[in-house]
Amino acid sequence: MNVFVRKAIWVGLVLLGACSKPSDTPSRGEITITADESLQPVVDMLTSAYEGVNPNTNFNTVYKPEQEAISMMLRDSARLVFSTRQLNEREVAALNQEKIKVQTQFIATDGIALIVSHTHKDSLVTMAELGDIFKGKITRWEQLQGASLTGPIILVFDNNNSSNLTYMLKRFNVTDVSKLKIFTVNSNKQVIDYVRKNPVALGFIGVNWISDGDVPLTAELSKDLRVLGVSEKPNPTSVEEYYQPFQRNLGLELYPLRRKIYILSREAHSGLGGGLMTYIARDVGGLLIEKSGIWPAEPYNREVYLEKR
Repeated sequence: MNVFVRKAIWVGLVLLGACSKPSDTPSRGEITITADESLQPVVDMLTSAYEGVNPNTNFNTVYKPEQEAISMMLRDSARLVFSTRQLNEREVAALNQEKIKVQTQFIATDGIALIVSHTHKDSLVTMAELGDIFKGKITRWEQLQGASLTGPIILVFDNNNSSNLTYMLKRFNVTDVSKLKIFTVNSNKQVIDYVRKNPVALGFIGVNWISDGDVPLTAELSKDLRVLGVSEKPNPTSVEEYYQPFQRNLGLELYPLRRKIYILSREAHSGLGGGLMTYIARDVGGLLIEKSGIWPAEPYNREVYLEKR
């Protein structure tokens, strides 16, 4: 073989290897990720913490309604997605056609918090009552036991395609929403603002928006609101049979409207996405999630040593 031909082939192989080399590693690089908007506080905290210990990394995080967020990952517009559901068979099949195996990692238990204006004296509701609200059998506040207000119940969600709305409709097997008074805004924060100003509104938000007591924004968002306690019993006999979406109630599965948070990744190499997933799976990830006020999939173990003196 001519020496010049051999050199040309060698240079071509080197260039091909350079072109195919991944542009990111677990400790260096920049990628786009996406998440359901209801999970923004906890996702912001986790990605910021990772960037803090790995200063040569950057996550471009795009917040979308859940279905749009998952679609971004399927189209390869985002490396991974934070979601409240796993991929369905159709979505898995679409990735399989591209010979991509999705990685699924359960990271935490979150919940749907029900919020009302502080003008409500009663802050309790049963799952049976919620079911009747979503089935159109209860349409006014005075139809609820112990209600202190009158007027139509307006259900307020962040988006038509949000995980919050999808969860509630699925939980109560609702397929026709035409008779429900549903009002949608553009974010969980806007749900909070709307409920604060409208006494007849019943808002649905991700618990992590109001669960981290150390964050000033959480205190600001929680002001002038009541978080409803929810009971699975149709006829509770005491307040103790109602549960709010506190961390302990999520972890012990006492709060009825809880859900899981997953990371779904299409990353095909050991890159920045995998680095973030490993970071979250280890103790420090559990500690950060615990601090946010929701329940980590891997709780941070605290060991206490007692010395005899």
